[in-house]
Amino acid sequence: MLIGEYQHNIDAKGRVAVPTKFRDDLGMRFYITKGLDGCLFVLQQNEWEKLEEKVRQLPISKARTIQRFFFSGAAEVQPDKQGRILIPQPLRDHASLTKEVTFIGTSNRVEIWDSDRWTSFNSAITEDSIEEAMDFLEL
Repeated sequence: MLIGEYQHNIDAKGRVAVPTKFRDDLGMRFYITKGLDGCLFVLQQNEWEKLEEKVRQLPISKARTIQRFFFSGAAEVQPDKQGRILIPQPLRDHASLTKEVTFIGTSNRVEIWDSDRWTSFNSAITEDSIEEAMDFLEL
């Protein structure tokens, strides 16, 4: 399970060290793509394959937008010996990544956020919105 929150710096070339805990869980090869809310999604190979299969089962009228969004700019990455990955420029642009980034675990994926954007997004979450969402979990 991918959990936790970690801050790192991205260098001018677009390289960033993936937190060790996430690197261990993600494996030697994983996928980065545009995410929702202005972040990037990072998926283990098996989660990427699940997404691909689910999208493939949709009628093209429903699938094409999802395919274009998630697959067109996606990158398969492998950490180097220092645990760094290179995030392609279009993905950095999508998430407005410049210097400080935050990695968060969300159970089955990692998200990469510009740290200021994450702080702003996270501070907008209220207990009321969480309580409303928990109704679907029946907890």
